[in-house]
Amino acid sequence: QVQLVESGGGLVQPGGSLRLSCAASGNIFVITAVGWHRQAPGKQRELVATMSSGGSTSYADSVKGRFTISRDNAKNTVYLQMISLKPEDTAVYYCNVAGILRTAPQHPFDSWGQGTQVTVSS
Repeated sequence: QVQLVESGGGLVQPGGSLRLSCAASGNIFVITAVGWHRQAPGKQRELVATMSSGGSTSYADSVKGRFTISRDNAKNTVYLQMISLKPEDTAVYYCNVAGILRTAPQHPFDSWGQGTQVTVSS
């Protein structure tokens, strides 16, 4: 009942920047926690950044100071601003959105995006 559409991935040179977007649509009453994860070839999916309903953020040590998670509640959209990109940031990035459906009675949801490829290479 909730769909996530990711965009913004691509090929970028080391030191470059990208901004990922994740637009949520569907029968949403409210979005609570949001996050970005990534999975590199041959590696397990790892948590990159999260933001709570209150706006508190947390980041993986490997991206602190370079990545920033943000959200636009009016647009039900989550962003990941990435700067100073490194080859080791190459991965498929997935957004994760949790919240409450506009149903009666209300039910929680926890949805994942389809993933967007980020490649950092010269």
